[in-house]
Amino acid sequence: MQAQIQTTADGAIVFDTGVAAQGRFDPDWFDPAHWRAQGRSANVDGGRGGVIIIDAPFGHCVLRHYRRGGMVARLLGDRYLWTGAERTRSFAEFRLLADLHGRGLHVPAPVAARYRRDGVHYHADLITRRIEDATTLAGLLAQDRCSAEIAARVGAAIAEFHAAGAYHADLNAHNILLAADTVWLVDFDRGELRTPNRVWQLANLVRLRRSLCKLGAGGGDDAAFEHGWWTPLMAAYERRFGDLT
Repeated sequence: MQAQIQTTADGAIVFDTGVAAQGRFDPDWFDPAHWRAQGRSANVDGGRGGVIIIDAPFGHCVLRHYRRGGMVARLLGDRYLWTGAERTRSFAEFRLLADLHGRGLHVPAPVAARYRRDGVHYHADLITRRIEDATTLAGLLAQDRCSAEIAARVGAAIAEFHAAGAYHADLNAHNILLAADTVWLVDFDRGELRTPNRVWQLANLVRLRRSLCKLGAGGGDDAAFEHGWWTPLMAAYERRFGDLT
């Protein structure tokens, strides 16, 4: 993928040159109203909000508007402090996804990212390729469709990211997707490449464990969770991590 930066009246766009004719990315493509007016969008559960699926000229994609969570959201909403273009949430995630995708890791391919300046703040958006026919791990848990085999596949997939130094800032069951036999990680906002280290890697896994327990993996029974979920997940993680390091 080759990325190109396009300046706009209030900011800039970085995009994959393979998706935009004549070397220009239409800023309207970041506007949900543009797609709704054409009947080419669908809302999805996006956590803090701002996520839709779009049927774009370059294929099915996910459009996400960055929005803060927690108490600070009441004060700043979708505004972030400006500290430079490459340090915006959208540009940083676009660059990271491009890097991880180029390494063959299963992340959604980035299409375009935008920031718009607003004084000392900025607003941000990101478009990525949609992972077709995928279900979140959280969704599978809710449907009681999980198994030790799926847990092992998830553990092995996380090991591949960790061996590559890919840190996911919010590793939870909602950000793990399964499509056929492939496990994908999505939403790398605030993610980064780090020197592989067991401290942050285990902290990542502890965060995932909390998410699984909160969603009732193992039917809420601690022994069932350990035997049917966490043990096979960690065993597969350690095997795959050992193969790669």
